[in-house]
Amino acid sequence: MTTHVTGTREEWLAARRELLEAEKELTRRSDELTRRRQDLPWVRVDKSYRFETDHGSASLADLFRGRSQLIVYHFMFGPDFTAGCPSCSAIADGFDGFAVHLANHDVTLCAVSRAPLEKLQAYKRRMGWSFPWASSFGSDFNADFGVGHTADEQRSGVAEYNFRAVKWPPKPVGERDPLATIAAGAGTDVATFMRERPGMSAFALEGGAVYHTYSAYSRGLDGLWGMYQWLDRAPRGRNEHGLWWRRHDEYERG
Repeated sequence: MTTHVTGTREEWLAARRELLEAEKELTRRSDELTRRRQDLPWVRVDKSYRFETDHGSASLADLFRGRSQLIVYHFMFGPDFTAGCPSCSAIADGFDGFAVHLANHDVTLCAVSRAPLEKLQAYKRRMGWSFPWASSFGSDFNADFGVGHTADEQRSGVAEYNFRAVKWPPKPVGERDPLATIAAGAGTDVATFMRERPGMSAFALEGGAVYHTYSAYSRGLDGLWGMYQWLDRAPRGRNEHGLWWRRHDEYERG
């Protein structure tokens, strides 16, 4: 027998209707937040950034691929990594499915990482992905948009992430800590792994100029993580106990 609360169909329906009102209110609040995102002032990007792509060297404007809007996913894959972050990989598993729809609505989706292009291409082949992925190796792009930190910043004990100062290290990390497991799975140590951070940034191209319009980090990316939207509606929710997810080609390895 289940230990969860049970009831009649009528009791379930009454509770569900009450929850529906809360869900509708959340939707209305989400719609309002969307409008507020769009009302943020645009910041012109005057700095010149260079990226390496499958089609050669590119500017930030080139990443738009002829469209007027660009969404960049800041994928954690540093120069010293041997594999991409498994969390970023789980998020990116959904990109190919909707990137074509975005592209046909004047929006280009592109991942950007600091690892050299050949590493990104090899990992992309391993994962079976086809979405655009550019290397920002050697540029200030990641640092300027809040997802790249230096060893000096780590040694100072303070760095900025998610629009606020954060302490380094965020917490003591032991060998059995999930963060240590994730770092090892990316072929690096915790300190090196944490020099990369996840995030997303949006840009607009207008009158030949590129503008930064929005960025989000940390839990602000939850809505982009497709599997969590489904788990939040499953009977036991996220039901997380430690590190349970892996890259999609690692589950059958045990």
